[in-house]
Amino acid sequence: MTMTFDEGTALTPESPQSPETAPRSVEPVPVTFSPLPASAPLPQEFYRPGGRFIPEDLRVPWGWLDLLLVAILPLAGTILLSILLAMLFSAFGVSPSQLQHSPAYKSLWAILNQAVLFLVLLGYLVAQMRLRFSLPFWRTIGWRPLEAGRLPSAFTYLRFIGGGFFLALLVQIVSARFGAKVKLPMETLFQDRRAAVLLLLMAVLVAPVIEETIFRGYIYPVVARSFGVGAGILATGTLFGLLHAPQLWGGWMQIVLLVIVGIVFTYVRAVTKTVLASYLFHVSYNSFVSLAFLIGTHGLRVLNSGS
Repeated sequence: MTMTFDEGTALTPESPQSPETAPRSVEPVPVTFSPLPASAPLPQEFYRPGGRFIPEDLRVPWGWLDLLLVAILPLAGTILLSILLAMLFSAFGVSPSQLQHSPAYKSLWAILNQAVLFLVLLGYLVAQMRLRFSLPFWRTIGWRPLEAGRLPSAFTYLRFIGGGFFLALLVQIVSARFGAKVKLPMETLFQDRRAAVLLLLMAVLVAPVIEETIFRGYIYPVVARSFGVGAGILATGTLFGLLHAPQLWGGWMQIVLLVIVGIVFTYVRAVTKTVLASYLFHVSYNSFVSLAFLIGTHGLRVLNSGS
């Protein structure tokens, strides 16, 4: 038996290697990497262009080219939808002349066009998140829970709902003070009671979800990541107001007010880092405006029936 000595250690006998203890070749174990959980934030190092830190709520996997495609889709979709809806109305016996001159048919056509376009845009974004990026849709697009902190959750939600009502009240007061001198295109959509009901339902139930998802969820992160949060708030809010301008053409103060409303919505989204907050502002704002319209028309019994 031989003895080995290692400095700093005790003397130990060296046993002869037996077949059981002799070193054997080990097969390499394949290593696999699982994707991050759906709730985990995207790694910061993936989104640091130029060495800048990108906050979590702005770390989105899409960019300017994707925004361009989303801008082109409604333009092409509107043309195609106009043709399809004209064919649909014709199939139900509505002539092109009736569709052009009847307030009821014009309003119904505009509502259907907008509703279908909303669904197409939402479906495109859902497909992009699921198929292209393999990410959960609502969280990736910015719909995160509100952080209540030490306050009760109910109070936190009511605070944003109340903020939307208060903003709508201010806008209504200023708009009444500086009323439009001409008839607004939007007013022609409220000449038919059925169309007015559909418009009000869309304004409260549909538009806030879709518009907040597109503007504050999809557009804002890319703009803010590229030019800063302040520029992102101003640019996204202004775009929101100007895209609604055709409905208010001729009412320049109303357009300015809507731009301000869009900026406020985006500011709320930026501060809270969730689309849910701006949605609560938006839905409560639209609800107040719809309620004011119902009161002003005595429950839709008094509508402007002019052509």
